[in-house]
Order: sequence, then C-alpha cells, then structure tokens
Amino acid sequence: MLIDQFNRKINYIRVSVTDRCDFRCVYCMSEKMTFIPKNDLMSLEEIARVVRIFNGLGVEKVRITGGEPLVRRNIDWLFKTIDKENHLKELTLTTNGSQLKHKASMLKNSGVERINISLDSLDPDTFMRMTRIGKLNEVLEGIQHAKKIGFKKIKLNVVLMNNLNEHEVFNLVDFAIDSGFDISFIEEMPLGGTQFNRNETSVSNDDILNSLQNHYKLSKSNFATGGPAKYWQVNDSNTKIGLISPHSHNFCGSCNRVRISCKGELFLCLGHEEKVELLPLIKASPHDDGPIIEAIINSMRIKPESHTFDLSDSKPAVVRFMSHTGG
Repeated sequence: MLIDQFNRKINYIRVSVTDRCDFRCVYCMSEKMTFIPKNDLMSLEEIARVVRIFNGLGVEKVRITGGEPLVRRNIDWLFKTIDKENHLKELTLTTNGSQLKHKASMLKNSGVERINISLDSLDPDTFMRMTRIGKLNEVLEGIQHAKKIGFKKIKLNVVLMNNLNEHEVFNLVDFAIDSGFDISFIEEMPLGGTQFNRNETSVSNDDILNSLQNHYKLSKSNFATGGPAKYWQVNDSNTKIGLISPHSHNFCGSCNRVRISCKGELFLCLGHEEKVELLPLIKASPHDDGPIIEAIINSMRIKPESHTFDLSDSKPAVVRFMSHTGG
C-alpha cells in the first residue's frame, strides 16, 4: 500500500502512453509541437511492467492517457495485457474520440468499462478552432459507436474557454442528457505555454454551476469515480454533471493519484515538477522489480500537499504541456 507524507492512500495511477495526438487542442499543445523522440519513450512492455508493479503496491485503478493513447502503435496489446496480468477494480481510458470507431470493440473486450471522451464543442467550426485539425463528425461517429458497444459508463470532458466555446454549456449538457452520458467541465490548467492568456480565457466552474442551476433542476450527488470531480444529478435524467475545479475549489486534500509520463517519469502532482525517473531503473533491472518498487515507495515522501496554480501569472505553472504528462 502506498501512503504519502500527508497520510493519503495512493490507489490510482494515470499512465501516458504517448505525447503524440491527432489533434492540437489550443489549451493542451502549442500549434507547432516538438514531440519526444520515439526512442525515449517507454516500450509497451515497459508500461505493462510498471502497471503490474503498481498493482502489486495496492493500486486498484489505472487510467490510460496521452496525448491520444489510441494512436500508439500496437495499443491493443497493452490493453489486453494489462487486463490479463493485473487484478484491478477499474481500467479506464481518456480519449479524444477520433479512433473510437475502430477501437471501441477492442477496449470493451479488454476489460475497459468506462471511457472519458473530450468534446469541447458541437459546432464544427468551433471544434476546428479548438482542436486546430480535428473533425467533429469523426468524433461524433466514434461516440455513437462506443455507445452501441455498451460500455458501463461514458463521460464527456469539456474545457470551456472565454470567447471560444463558453456559450455552448447548455448544448453540451443537452447532448449528454439525450445520449445518457455524464459530463464534466474542467477548469483550464496552466501547463505549457500556449497562444492564449489563461487569465483571460479561463472560465470558473462557480459561474458554470450558477448558470446550470438556473437552467436545470440539479441535486447534489455523492457519486464518485475516484477522481477529483464533484457531481450534480440532473433530475429526471441519467446524467450527472461533474465539476473539476483546480482553481476555484482546490481538491488536493483527497488526492489519491500519481502520474507516469510516456518517458517513464513518475510525477507526484500534475502542477509540480517533482518527479522520479523510473525508466533508467527499468532498463537497469530487467529481471528485478526491487529497485523500482523502492523508488516508488520513496517517492511518497516528496509528493506535494497541493498544486499552486495562479492564473494571474503570465507564465505557466509548469513548462511541460499536458500531453507530456497525460490528461
């Protein structure tokens, strides 16, 4: 069991399998990205080993992220191997939806019961502006295909930005209600330098909640997925609205997770640079998990108490982009 210095139990890891993506979302990447050389990435076998080690240390939930995880070559093998080799309560995925039409059946057959799909707009022009190169119709086709496959839960993730998509709140919630999905609104996080001033583009979830309460009948929900979202039930529907609010409502006191980047870096907090390099240990000890286990256990001593995001600062909280660490 992993317990950090603030007596928080760590039972959840988010693993990035690639920093590459077939979109270039404006809050996640710069327009001209420099990606990590492929030779510097963990192999799929190394990722599977890391997951197995964490599972042995009491981690019960694994989320596969990116970049866009479904563009990683041979990703099918990784999902099937993780499902076969571990005893997890939950294996989940965050995706932009572009590949779901081709990968949804594989995911379902590999033990994935819940998926989160990023969907920031239902307007093709706005969607193109926010993703720079994404095609909304392909994502919507993927979402509908995933719905037909019959996952236990599908949740939409939305990052609202002033003067881009903040006016689509009700349209997105209505789409979720009509589809029988949950939906979460995520406050923009200041990772990596983008073309926007985040103090001007960021939308507070307090404002969103006020608007939603004036438009829908909502009830506070105790529903929890192990992540930081606080949920409200839309009355007379199957839809819950989640609010992930790193700025307006710091949720670090109950943090139960760490992140492993596609380079094998163990990040103890999304908003800090503290990390432990696991990949050199993995390569140096191909048949001995001991040094890796020791490094993971020792890392609990440096996990920060909280992030310190400050949107008034023109510089990003950390210089790495979200796609590097994993969403």
